[in-house]
Amino acid sequence: MSTRIFKSTIVVSLMTFLSRVLGFARDVIFAREFAASAGMDAFLIAFKIPNFMRRLFAEGAFNQAFVPTLGEYKETQDKEAVKDLVQHVSGTLGGYLFIITIVGVVAAPLLIMLFAPGYLESQNQSQYELTVNLLRITFPYILFISLVAFAGGILNTYQQFAVPAFTPVLLNLSLIASTWWIVPMMDEPVMGLAIGVFIAGLAQLLFQLPFISRLKLLTMPRWNPAHPGVKQILKLMIPALFGASVAQINLLLDTIIASLLVTGSISWLYYSDRLMEFPLGILGVALATVILPGLSKQHAAQSKQAFSNTLDNAIRWVIFLGIPSAIGLFMLAEPIITTLFGSDQFLKRDIEMSSMSLMAYSFGLLGFILVKVLLPGFYSRKDTKTPVKIGIIALSVNMIFNIIIVLPWFLLDYPGAHTGLAIATSISAFTNAFLLYRWLRIHEVYWPSKGWPKVWIQVISANLMMLLVLYLGQHELEQWLQWTAWQQISQLLFTIGLAISMYFLCLLLLGVKKQQFFSAK
Repeated sequence: MSTRIFKSTIVVSLMTFLSRVLGFARDVIFAREFAASAGMDAFLIAFKIPNFMRRLFAEGAFNQAFVPTLGEYKETQDKEAVKDLVQHVSGTLGGYLFIITIVGVVAAPLLIMLFAPGYLESQNQSQYELTVNLLRITFPYILFISLVAFAGGILNTYQQFAVPAFTPVLLNLSLIASTWWIVPMMDEPVMGLAIGVFIAGLAQLLFQLPFISRLKLLTMPRWNPAHPGVKQILKLMIPALFGASVAQINLLLDTIIASLLVTGSISWLYYSDRLMEFPLGILGVALATVILPGLSKQHAAQSKQAFSNTLDNAIRWVIFLGIPSAIGLFMLAEPIITTLFGSDQFLKRDIEMSSMSLMAYSFGLLGFILVKVLLPGFYSRKDTKTPVKIGIIALSVNMIFNIIIVLPWFLLDYPGAHTGLAIATSISAFTNAFLLYRWLRIHEVYWPSKGWPKVWIQVISANLMMLLVLYLGQHELEQWLQWTAWQQISQLLFTIGLAISMYFLCLLLLGVKKQQFFSAK
């Protein structure tokens, strides 16, 4: 079981890696074309709102409720019952999403007032109007991408992980293409990006339909909220709406507060968050995607030991790979930002400000990844209420620290107040992860396997050696700015390669064996 999870995780990670690389290419183009401008801030808000709702409804609550329900139907009922469930869920979900989309487009001015209140000031009136217009183009993305998540849930349940993991590549390709071909034709350039988002949503949905058809599950959608399976999913979704997406709510609250700070704050947080999302997607999202169907099956079979072992192996992977990822992002924040985004448009100040928030986010990376991996331990058991209670605490912690850190920072007029938002989000992530872990342990849903003390000694020792390599290989920002692009790239790749080699060499010398990842001892 563990080896199969590993292989599936590798597949998802590779597809996610491809998507993230193209995402970086997209962001590099954004940084060079738009930098941290007012127009870019407006687009990021207009894109963040439907993207937030996607993670909240589609990848968050809906996916966590739909996959266990579909898995149960697949294990206990015949193919016709599964097909009937898919037909009614697609019709009902699509109907609700269509209504939400219409409301969102009409209510765009109110949504911008809610999510970017700083734009209501008289001097920001043009910024407000631009953001409203952008949102009316990007908001239908929630309709398309939620149906994409629905299709991806079906494919994941049938162990076809590659296609859903590859699908986000189309978003990055669409935005890159729109930057090259649509943006130059627009009076307001960022409007071209909004059109690219709309096209990407439709393209991702159409891409997955043939694969659903191969499973003989592609049917004409039917509206029926009274269907037993649909009712069960809706019941599970209501509390999961909050519990699965606390991190996203925290990030959105950061955007609201950032709109009140200096121009560029939203963009600086965006670029640093995108870099943090790279290891989060490759490790956290990939593991969570793969283990959820397996955990659902193990719970249905009442195999408690296998359930705990699956979680244990996933957490072990998080510890071995998440900690060095966080250290790497922290130590290489300025070189990474400079190499990827530095340009005549993205100036030294933008690099410094983005690096500050990236370093702050890196502190919380392990917490973010652990939350992704621990939540399937609840949703696979159809427990959506506990994560809600824990999520409320984590969200409260985030808001409290936003006030404690950001407010004095802003009032004292120190540069980089947006960094306080990233620090508060990181603290909230660890709070969320700790409480989720504690609940699973107290209720004996998960118990650590033997050998964890040895694992911690190995991981800490190897990370200390890697940290030493990164420290000795540091260069001042002025030096990085003087190098050519190829010099920056070669130096960054050399430093990363040397650090990774040192880390895994130390693990090897400390006696780490593959069995530590594939079996619980």
